[in-house]
Amino acid sequence: MEEEILTIEEVAKYLRVSERTVYDWAQKGEIPSGKIGTVWRFKKSQIERWVNERLSSNERLSSINKEIQIKNILSADRIVFINQSSKRDALVELAAVLSKAPQVKNSKELEEEILKREELMSTAIGRGIAIPHARLSSVTDLVMAVGVCQKPIADFQTLDDQPVRLLIMIAAAYNQHAYYLQTLSRVSAKLKDASLRDGLLSAASPDAAYKLLIS
Repeated sequence: MEEEILTIEEVAKYLRVSERTVYDWAQKGEIPSGKIGTVWRFKKSQIERWVNERLSSNERLSSINKEIQIKNILSADRIVFINQSSKRDALVELAAVLSKAPQVKNSKELEEEILKREELMSTAIGRGIAIPHARLSSVTDLVMAVGVCQKPIADFQTLDDQPVRLLIMIAAAYNQHAYYLQTLSRVSAKLKDASLRDGLLSAASPDAAYKLLIS
């Protein structure tokens, strides 16, 4: 299969940063890229790996991560057990749950943006986890929902070929870029704990899962 190539504009849309920022990163060698003449191009697989490595790394944001409290962005009523077997259906169901949060003012926009992001690039980060996320002007503050999948979802594009069992969906206001990235890093680092993942998958109720996540 031919390698998919992204433009600066496509990478900027995926990362929710300006095209100028992507250009500067490319110039400094901070993001995987190549130049064809005067035009920067990016391999989709390399960008995905770069993003996942940043999400999985807790070094740069370790001090800030400790200050991020899951209980401030998640409530037990936004943890659900999902019986869908397809990625799209699971994302739509969890987006509907997240849309019940008062911080989300436009449920349709959230669903569309989550699906659009997933179509551009998979949010699966390995270990059976996916973190679909979006920043929107119709969201007033960062908020999270969790889906514990009762059936493995195999149609996510994962780096380790493990089907997704845990969905962590995050929506943030458009001006919360730093907090948004810090939260993604914090959640990803927390879910490195295999005992936490196993506990969530075997939780008997949303309340039990919630207690595990905020502990």
